[in-house]
Amino acid sequence: MDLDRAMVAIRTPVRTCLSKIPAGDSVIVACSGGADSLALAYAVAQEAPKLALAPIGVTIDHQLQAGSRSQAERVVAQLQEMGIGQAQIVQVCVVDIDGIEASARRVRYSALDQISDSHGEAAILLGHTRDDQAEGVLLGLARGSGTRSLSAMARQTGRYLRPLLDISREQTLAACAQVGLTPWSDPHNSDLQFRRVRVRSQVLPLLEEAIGPGISAALARSAGLLRDDADALDGWAQREFAQMEPQSLDIQTLELLPRAIRNRIIRLAIYVAGAPEGSISADHVGAVQALVVQWHGQGAIDLPGGVKAVRISGRLSLLPPSNPPS
Repeated sequence: MDLDRAMVAIRTPVRTCLSKIPAGDSVIVACSGGADSLALAYAVAQEAPKLALAPIGVTIDHQLQAGSRSQAERVVAQLQEMGIGQAQIVQVCVVDIDGIEASARRVRYSALDQISDSHGEAAILLGHTRDDQAEGVLLGLARGSGTRSLSAMARQTGRYLRPLLDISREQTLAACAQVGLTPWSDPHNSDLQFRRVRVRSQVLPLLEEAIGPGISAALARSAGLLRDDADALDGWAQREFAQMEPQSLDIQTLELLPRAIRNRIIRLAIYVAGAPEGSISADHVGAVQALVVQWHGQGAIDLPGGVKAVRISGRLSLLPPSNPPS
């Protein structure tokens, strides 16, 4: 990577992203001290003042490693040196509920949401790159996930903005080197107990060697195409669902819809009935769909959150916990 052009490649998409935020607003940049988020923070420090935006730097101390506080303090010092005077450490406690990675992600986003709320729901910039997209696609394939999961991350999810999704990790490293920033190498990023680390350090290099260079970029492009498809299918399903009675779906209407749309409607209906967000798997949806297209007199199906699905008189009923089937 040409060092003279490295930071320009970072600043350009960051400038484009920031230009969509109203002047006078605050913008939060989440920074772990790694190359990706450090390069992002530097670009924000350079571009935000030109657009009359007030940058706020935040580093999350997960307290998962010895010396984590010292590392967080180092990140704050780097943010202040690059011109982000308002920088802070947020200390969180990670309780391992469904794996350290997922649990840490949950509390991290919760902390960022709280900081954003305190600044009028300020936009939050994240340093995810093209390499993160590629890793996400492979992890989704390994889980047997559907289109939405394989589409990886969006450039914008609510208040969260990801301006570096077309930038490679190599570019962020080069950008840091160009401007004299020293990134932190998180020990967790080389710990093979984590699936993402195994994909990053073992699977992607093997694919590059066996198939040829450019695998990460190709996977990221596939993620973008899949996201377009997922958005279109989700929109169709939501329009159909809006015309239905949420907790009593007509079987004949469902049978006439394509499977992809029917699956999405079933998932929507289960959540409306009270299932916890993120709790419904493809197996759950498949079992409920069997009540529609493979009806053999099955009884009620138990779903997360105490929700039950049952076929009654030509309708698929989604019953909340307080209304068990007779």
